[in-house]
Amino acid sequence: MWDMSEVLVVVEATAEFGVKKVTLEMLTLARELGSPSAVVLGGAGAAEALAGKLGEYGAEKIYAAEGDEIDGYLVAPKATVVADLVKRVQPAAVLLASSQEGKEIAARLAVKLDNGILTDVVGLAADGTATQVAFAGSTIVKSKVTRGLPLVTVRPNSVNPTPAAATAAVEQLTVAVTDSDKLAKVVDRVAEQKGSRPELTEAGVVVSGGRGVGNADNFKLVEELADLLGGAVGASRAAVDSGFYPHQFQVGQTGKTVSPQLYIALGISGAIQHRAGMQTSKTIVAVNKDGEAPIFELADFGVVGDLFKIVPQAAEEIRKRK
Repeated sequence: MWDMSEVLVVVEATAEFGVKKVTLEMLTLARELGSPSAVVLGGAGAAEALAGKLGEYGAEKIYAAEGDEIDGYLVAPKATVVADLVKRVQPAAVLLASSQEGKEIAARLAVKLDNGILTDVVGLAADGTATQVAFAGSTIVKSKVTRGLPLVTVRPNSVNPTPAAATAAVEQLTVAVTDSDKLAKVVDRVAEQKGSRPELTEAGVVVSGGRGVGNADNFKLVEELADLLGGAVGASRAAVDSGFYPHQFQVGQTGKTVSPQLYIALGISGAIQHRAGMQTSKTIVAVNKDGEAPIFELADFGVVGDLFKIVPQAAEEIRKRK
């Protein structure tokens, strides 16, 4: 058992949205292990913009690595800065998000520190035992890093983020990166058109369409219901593979994991691949014309019927109550 030493949480955030939900989950997890220290990697002033939110979820310290050396290149400088920090503070554990960038920083960190690594972790005990979910949620695995400290990437939507206010002291880090860290330079940033809908992995309500929606045009029905409920739109792999909806909205084992308060599945049969991405949703409502569809085993409420009749009726009822 460790003393209450520092637990480093590498912050995942964007300039548009601020601190991502997965960061709040990691801070919640870190509080069980020791005293959470958030590591902010970004442009000038990044830490200041995020400090309030990080403190609200228990960050007792914020390490700020800011400036063009970090922001102007891809992940290599970030890994160097975090590796130097780990060597200096000897934390009890290091948590990063299981995102594309988080996993790459973690992998580079493992090499730099000659340390084991565990990815896609959904829980971490005080003794460093990590819980991972394998084979689309059918198998629970307990694992431990056998070399070095617990270095893990946390899968988004695994932990319920809860606030625990702390006053975070900010410490500026000196960014000293090597030439080899600067081999991949950021030359341009294009802001993706942000619609009025919430981000899929952060949304409280998700309405997803599957093969049963029939075609891309019919996805307007899915979008309409999502908009009435203030939710995000998702899609099954079958719908995405058929070209009904863009790939970035895929929910499932090879897509995004979501855990909203309300998940509505329209014309989705509920293959294990899809269920892996949404089975922790609080309330699941399914509409499918096949009464034998596996999604009904998981659903809290199921409607067997034609979604083209049911969804417009539901939309009408919601409009009446607005």
